[in-house]
Amino acid sequence: MNPSPISRPDLSGSTVVVLHAHPDDEAIFTGITLRRLADAGARTVLVMATSGELGESRVPLRPGESVARRRVAELECAAGLLGVSRLVLLGRRDSGRPGGPDSRHRRALSLGDPLDLARRVARVADDEGACAVLHDDEQGVYGHPDHHMVSRIGATVADLLAIPGYGFTVDREYLHLSTGGPHLVRGAAEWAEVAYGRVTAEIALAVTGDAAHLACKRAAITAHASQLDDADVPCDGFADTYGYEWYRRRGGPTGPGVLESLGNAHLFAPA
Repeated sequence: MNPSPISRPDLSGSTVVVLHAHPDDEAIFTGITLRRLADAGARTVLVMATSGELGESRVPLRPGESVARRRVAELECAAGLLGVSRLVLLGRRDSGRPGGPDSRHRRALSLGDPLDLARRVARVADDEGACAVLHDDEQGVYGHPDHHMVSRIGATVADLLAIPGYGFTVDREYLHLSTGGPHLVRGAAEWAEVAYGRVTAEIALAVTGDAAHLACKRAAITAHASQLDDADVPCDGFADTYGYEWYRRRGGPTGPGVLESLGNAHLFAPA
């Protein structure tokens, strides 16, 4: 990875809402972006749809502590590392493996009313005066039903407020050629038995960071210790695998938006 020099625009007065499905998604898919926006003076509002309460914890829980409570605590730590100004929890339930019993739970995110949830997020974004919303791309990055729902919610928020929506994804062609080791999204996609990512020509831009941003992103990922071990994101090759964060932009006013203003976005979109 050979990123361009990092620009440091003044984004004071700008607010960006970043919507994710599960704790750790914010660090894996948008960690550099969140940190760079905060460093540029932007206010970042992280909206987390679920607490990722399904599954076991890799680490011992404290007496009386649930998996959900631990994962929210880890999320709060990661958000602090990434400079998040406000954390909002939507309170839906993780839908689990596609087609599994948890996907039919009455509070499962995938069974929620997308318009009602979008209105809730839009109220937050409108109250904050957000200039953009980041959310899963149309394919939900790796096709998990919760990520599809976040895509629908985020796109609707962007439409309701007439602001740009940036759909985060991954470039599977780049990752296939990367020498930095497998990206965590590959394991998630294999677990869910779904495909992941986009080909390079489908991606509008990618945001990169310097060594400090990469270190911050890795620290935010490993803050989710109940889900991930340090060995899951080794330092060797981390920059190659996680040094780009990819987006597809839709809607809002024409012209450069808040992510483009970061300055070292690499445009891949076809003419």
